[in-house]
Amino acid sequence: MTLAMVLIIAAVLGLIFLVRITFLGTQQRSGLGQQFEPIDLEAFRNLVDPAETAYLRYRLPASEFRTVQRARLRAMASYVHAAGQNAAALVRVGQSALAGNNPQTAGVARELVDNALLLRRNATFALFKIYVALAWPNAGLAADRILHGYERLNGSAMLLGRLQSPASPGSISASS
Repeated sequence: MTLAMVLIIAAVLGLIFLVRITFLGTQQRSGLGQQFEPIDLEAFRNLVDPAETAYLRYRLPASEFRTVQRARLRAMASYVHAAGQNAAALVRVGQSALAGNNPQTAGVARELVDNALLLRRNATFALFKIYVALAWPNAGLAADRILHGYERLNGSAMLLGRLQSPASPGSISASS
């Protein structure tokens, strides 16, 4: 009975979370001048590393591990949220490049839009998993798909930036 109640509450909270992200994400879309939030990929990589989690689990007492893991999960959620927001902004940048008449950038822009949409969707699901893991910090969690997707998206954005403006290539990460 208790497990059923916990699952029902988790499902309702998950639904509220997904609806909130979906509707707020569409309302916050303003112009192309939106700033990107840089992401420290090394710190993010450390947070999603299963070996680091295993090391902490081995070295710390159980109660201390749960406290540390919750802090790590909150930091991970912050990085995933920023990656999702950056991906949403890059969708707009890519769509703007597709609307232009330059056929050289069209292929790169299409790849950027596709990668950004995939990362945005994966970030939404990863955030849901992270928030569930906050309740059960001993459970395993793999957010490395977000990290790898973000690195690929960063490369696509830099390539599109070089094609559109060769004098000023940009990056959406703090360590690239």
